[in-house]
Amino acid sequence: MSIVTVQLGQCGNQIGFEVFDSLFSDSHCSQGLCSKRENEAYQASCKERFFREEKNGIPIARAVLVDMEPKVINQTLSKAAQASRWKYGQHACFCQKQGSGNNWAYGYSMHGPRHEESIMNLIQKEVEKCDSLSGFFVIMSMAGGTGSGLGAFITQKLQDQYSNSLKMNQIIWPYGTGEVIVQNYNSILTLSHLYRSSDAFLIHENDVVHKICAKRMNIKQISFSNINQVLAHQLGSVFQPTYSSEGSFHYRRNPLGIYSLGPEFVWSLFTTLLIHAFLFLTGDLMEHLVPHPEFKMLGVRNIPQMSENSLAYSTFTWAGLLKHLRQMLISNAKMEEGINWQVRPPLSGLPPLGKMSVNKELHFNTSIANLVILRGKDVLSADVEAFKDPALYTSWLEPVDAFSVWKTQRAFNKYEKCAALVSNSQFLVKPLDMIVGKAWNMFASKAYIHQYTKFGIEEEDFLDSFTLLEQVVASYCNV
Repeated sequence: MSIVTVQLGQCGNQIGFEVFDSLFSDSHCSQGLCSKRENEAYQASCKERFFREEKNGIPIARAVLVDMEPKVINQTLSKAAQASRWKYGQHACFCQKQGSGNNWAYGYSMHGPRHEESIMNLIQKEVEKCDSLSGFFVIMSMAGGTGSGLGAFITQKLQDQYSNSLKMNQIIWPYGTGEVIVQNYNSILTLSHLYRSSDAFLIHENDVVHKICAKRMNIKQISFSNINQVLAHQLGSVFQPTYSSEGSFHYRRNPLGIYSLGPEFVWSLFTTLLIHAFLFLTGDLMEHLVPHPEFKMLGVRNIPQMSENSLAYSTFTWAGLLKHLRQMLISNAKMEEGINWQVRPPLSGLPPLGKMSVNKELHFNTSIANLVILRGKDVLSADVEAFKDPALYTSWLEPVDAFSVWKTQRAFNKYEKCAALVSNSQFLVKPLDMIVGKAWNMFASKAYIHQYTKFGIEEEDFLDSFTLLEQVVASYCNV
């Protein structure tokens, strides 16, 4: 089952390169914690998922690159060529000479219809090179013009043309201090349109990733490259092959009467790796992480996450990692730094603290569904029972249906042990409500509305977006 990635705009193309590079580097790094055959199965699964047949021995990313200006695409292709380990397809790029000017309406209403046929043809050609298509992974920003406006348009067309294949959008949430003056308009239009056409969003907040770079990676002068590498690490820790705790392992009895690992085990593991390498984007996503179309916003937390220099002098236990990860979840901490250990799940018989007005602080982060992914040494001994506590979840979904765990003894990215949490929870309620509120204030004074109406976006489109997102905020507040 293969994934076709669509990289949109400056943000999408820069992150996309780092993701593919991280996936390739990790899959080709030999790990001593698991067998040679398991390493080979891991590598084969990653290759099938994200890369296609090799040309002159170099794997080709299953990706389409789109931008309305050539600069970033040329830089991305150049970086891939310099690495010489993998490459993008020769005819998998689309660019023009004029950008979108940070105007969502221009990207959606002008660039989208004008270049729809060319872009969708490139995507179709990439799809035709997949033996079996699992879905699409669309990487885009939320604040600019091309990534957000054209990204929303292309996602809508993917839904129209490939309605049976799932669509996941990886969205970069803008800095709270502001990147462009109309970023709140662009953001609400992006999210509201994606809510109608995408199956789920993986959301990363620029402010959070910036803090991780500063406080966990000890980077003094933080660049976009640093931020994108952190994002790639987080995405790779989720996307790389693994298998579910429910996966069945087969044993054979040797002539001495001792049970040992046999070919059946290897092929069962290989099959399970293939099935679960990106399963949260297919069946498990809809069944567990997105049990209702009103709730599509997913966040990722990683532990540990630190500089390579610090990693060399650090040791971890599964009990310690999972204790911290659980507290990060319930206190809505985005990294290990600054976890509030005073937050506790609601006591039985008392109303959950999460069920309150968005204007009050969300002390307890109620979950709808969680997926924990564990990688590394002694992973089978890791105890995840604390994540099955019913107090962590909404009352209308049983923990057995709301929680999943995947494990593999294969380490990831030089970490002997690491854990990732993909969570559908109230983590984004306050940031979303703030963006909607700021956009409302601008809309009430008619600020910059003319920049959108001249490209076909009416005031009714804004009102529809406000209505939809206010309902999303209310739904998350009342889980």
